[in-house]
Amino acid sequence: MRGDEFSVRGRPSCHQADPGSLKELQGSGRARVAGGLRILVGMEATVLIVEDEPGIADVLRITLKYNGFTVHSAATGRAAVAAAREHRPDLVLLDVMLPDGNGWEVCRALREQRAAEAGGDAEDDLGIIFVTARDAPRDVVAGLALGGDDYITKPFGVDEVVARVHAVLRRTRRRADRVADRTLRHGDLEMDEATYTVRRAGRPVELTPTEYNLLRHLLRNAGRILTKEQLLQHVWQYETAVSSTVVETYISYLRRKLDRLGPPLIETRRGIGYGLRAPAPPPRQPQAERAPDVMPEPDPDPDPDPAPGPDPAPGPDPASGSPAGPGRPVER
Repeated sequence: MRGDEFSVRGRPSCHQADPGSLKELQGSGRARVAGGLRILVGMEATVLIVEDEPGIADVLRITLKYNGFTVHSAATGRAAVAAAREHRPDLVLLDVMLPDGNGWEVCRALREQRAAEAGGDAEDDLGIIFVTARDAPRDVVAGLALGGDDYITKPFGVDEVVARVHAVLRRTRRRADRVADRTLRHGDLEMDEATYTVRRAGRPVELTPTEYNLLRHLLRNAGRILTKEQLLQHVWQYETAVSSTVVETYISYLRRKLDRLGPPLIETRRGIGYGLRAPAPPPRQPQAERAPDVMPEPDPDPDPDPAPGPDPAPGPDPASGSPAGPGRPVER
């Protein structure tokens, strides 16, 4: 076995890392091996480690933190799904053999959860790498076919893990970069999924993770009424400890925080569920009267001068009473 390998060959013969070896990994000796690819570090990312062996989980956690990643851990499949919903990792290192199931099922659940969060209109940006002692070719093929981006068999070298994490992140981030805008808008309400911030009328709204997930699902389905069962499935994943009244409780929390900044947004359809009201149309501005495109022709002169005609015939002479005519002089 090479000096940079951590030996794992199945659960019965698993060699857990002792505290001295972990300190050595953090120190200047083997840390050079773990950080040998530190030149690649430059991308900030969150990694979720799903591993039930504490020694292996510790080695991976220390290695990834040393290389600049934010790291969260889970020891069971159920905890992994909950941690992914809360922290929304960029990548998951997933063991196949877990106490409450197998990694194939967890991979499928994580993909479905991310697709539900994206509303089906964005590409999946979650990277998943299986890390397992199951090294048979059929297991590798099955893992990749079920949604894995890569497959690492135990024993593994920590420098190999870091290199593969970077490679998968480059691919998944190229997919994510194709999504032009990750801001959800409804009226004066905005949610930036890249920074996990919410603003209404330009003012920030502080939300808990559950409130954020509930509002995001309502925003992604704006214009629709969602049943209580749909909200329980997509926000709480039908957790058995969740009471049906939890939906009403968190809807009231959201209303309290959003309605103080503007008119009511969340609509209750009794006996059906909840949705976002259609935003009020902006007030219409009075329009100034437009001048006619074609100027009318001026009216004709109502009293035109008459055209010149023949001189009138002379009338009778008022003094003589005789008609005047041609050839007859007027007597005086």
